[in-house]
Amino acid sequence: MEKLTNKEEEIMHALWKLEKAFVKEIVQILPENPHYNTVSTTIRKMEDKGFVNHIAYGKTHQYYPVISKEEYRKGFMNKTIDNYFENSYKNVVSFFAKEEKISVEELKEIIKIIENKK
Repeated sequence: MEKLTNKEEEIMHALWKLEKAFVKEIVQILPENPHYNTVSTTIRKMEDKGFVNHIAYGKTHQYYPVISKEEYRKGFMNKTIDNYFENSYKNVVSFFAKEEKISVEELKEIIKIIENKK
């Protein structure tokens, strides 16, 4: 799965939230109110990449996500873990522990989740 650019991710988050939207609706909820043409061009590129599709109403298009947020997150995380953590989830957890981004209580919760899956 190809990674989206930061701007494309912003648009995807808007589409996941709206479910279906015209470009003008997407522009309204994006931070910094980007120009209509910029969003329109970007979303067409995303369509070429297979992330969104559209329903045509004459010359107007209503866009919708083809990939769910969960599917994208899973692919993104798998690729990130592979590229930056030597495909080791232990390295991921260790990284967050060293950066003090995860507490002992959260780690205990994770252990409970793992144990309950068995």
